[in-house]
Amino acid sequence: MLINDSAAINLKLPEGSNAVLVKNLYLSCDPYLRGRMSKTQGGGYFDSFTPGLVGLGVAKVVDSMHSDFKKGDLVWGGTGWEEYSIINAFEFLFKIQDTDVPLSCYTGILGMPGMTAYFGFYEICATKKGDYVFVSAASGAIGQFAKLSGCYVVGSAGTKEKVDLLKNKFGFDEAFHYKEEQDLEAALKRAVVQSHPYYDGVKNRRKKTI
Repeated sequence: MLINDSAAINLKLPEGSNAVLVKNLYLSCDPYLRGRMSKTQGGGYFDSFTPGLVGLGVAKVVDSMHSDFKKGDLVWGGTGWEEYSIINAFEFLFKIQDTDVPLSCYTGILGMPGMTAYFGFYEICATKKGDYVFVSAASGAIGQFAKLSGCYVVGSAGTKEKVDLLKNKFGFDEAFHYKEEQDLEAALKRAVVQSHPYYDGVKNRRKKTI
């Protein structure tokens, strides 16, 4: 990350570079970022941040020395939390082909959160119509996929507002505020008659209880 407090910003890449310069339009604030803000002790799938925050976002190419990208392209993938970013790694940078949806969707349902939920639910869980599905941290995409598939869906969330959202907007069959439950095991038995699969949105005591 380069901090420039001058009035002028050079928006041209140097000759001989293989990089892409982008203007960031949307940044995705995802739960995994919190873990990267702490010093990791090993075993994680992401390293701790060095100075400068990076994540996922939507951007527009303003200059390119890479043959796969040209000025004006819309892209989503790994970028910096800054106004402009120079990108040198392209394993997780994708051109946006479909612009008939809001670009912000590529930080959500069409981005990493949505893809994680989609492949986790349809490819790994392999549910079928009529299955009981329990989802922790349930206000994301996975419960909505389950409802679209005709499952009986139960979710837990950490605020009353989220529980209300699950029941009244997302169409969950049952939801509960886990922080208000004195006996989590009893709450799960009450809400989930049978659960296959359990989609774990957080690593916590609900997983152990189930």
